[in-house]
Amino acid sequence: MQSKTFIFILIACGTVIGLAGTDLVLPAIPMLPTYLGGDLKAAQWVLAAFALGTAIGLLMYGELGSRFKIGNLLVVSLLSYATISYISTYATSLFELSFLRFFQGVVAAGPAVFAPVMVKSMFESRAAIAMLGRIGSLESVTPALAPILGAWLLEMFGWKASFYITAITALLLSIIWLLSKKTRQGFGYSQNSTEGYFSLVKNRSFIRHALSQAFTLGALIVIVFAAPTVITTTMDGKLSDFITMQVIGVAFFIVSANTSHKLVERFGDEIVITFGSALSALGCIAIFSLGLFSSKPSVELLWSFFVCVNLGFGIRAPVGFYKALQSAGTNESRGSALIVLFIMLTVAIGTALVAPFIEEGLVYVGAIAASISIASVWLSSRFADSWEKRFVAEEIS
Repeated sequence: MQSKTFIFILIACGTVIGLAGTDLVLPAIPMLPTYLGGDLKAAQWVLAAFALGTAIGLLMYGELGSRFKIGNLLVVSLLSYATISYISTYATSLFELSFLRFFQGVVAAGPAVFAPVMVKSMFESRAAIAMLGRIGSLESVTPALAPILGAWLLEMFGWKASFYITAITALLLSIIWLLSKKTRQGFGYSQNSTEGYFSLVKNRSFIRHALSQAFTLGALIVIVFAAPTVITTTMDGKLSDFITMQVIGVAFFIVSANTSHKLVERFGDEIVITFGSALSALGCIAIFSLGLFSSKPSVELLWSFFVCVNLGFGIRAPVGFYKALQSAGTNESRGSALIVLFIMLTVAIGTALVAPFIEEGLVYVGAIAASISIASVWLSSRFADSWEKRFVAEEIS
């Protein structure tokens, strides 16, 4: 098997390309009605359709990962992603583009499912948490840099350019994986588990950790998806203000995600997860308050509160995902799929709830993000942990 560093880079690139499917397109969302007709509300469904398609794709790849070699599945996923990205350039309406984006999301789900499983299989527990923090850091650069590239592509070549870039990069990465036969053979079946998704749904420890992870990240992404439109249409801001917000947020996420494993060693898993959830929720509540009490919210204050959201998620992200995956036991392929599925469903539902009020300003975005993140705090709290243990004890007795 090839070096762990080389494999790690390939794994990270796969997840980054999947994320780029959204972040490269983000700057074009306010302008898509100009190119394809429709309105801003319909344009938001271009994002929601991708998220919903990814959610369905996660279940598919989670099941396939227990039946076929995940190295081969990753190649198929990337090739399909490249193909549909190219076909999307022929869309002539927002409805057609949303329809294609749904299937683009389905096939893009492979790297998101298999990356954590691969990392977990390559490293022992504490090292795996640290590596998940690093891969999360690499992935987090995408929301900061991809919109910059997407904005430049939009200005120079039009909305289709981001889809061409996605198609080319996914194709190149699939070729590298295809030619790296030893690497693909090194990742066979994720785990030969006879249990299905229903066993995970009944696993209260898994559900608690998976939903807590999903709600904190989901709240963050709901804010990101709405930010370009809210900033440019209701806050008298510019697209560059959104990009600045992303860069600042990502910088703080990288710092906190790469110190998460050290905090775990000192304070323990559950305390770190709960603290990170609470800090992120505090940032969401602050954003809601900014929209509620200010007739013209300050972009600079939005940046500050968004830092809190990212800092909190970075603290809990690596250990939160690892704990959820660990709770899945040998059913880790399906477990990884469900974790990311919960994230994408949270994003899809949250984005859909925001869409009708996207032109009303920051208050609705903040309200939905705050509600989601508060639920995450409860799920990660000691109270929920005690409730779970008490329920399990009652079932045994």
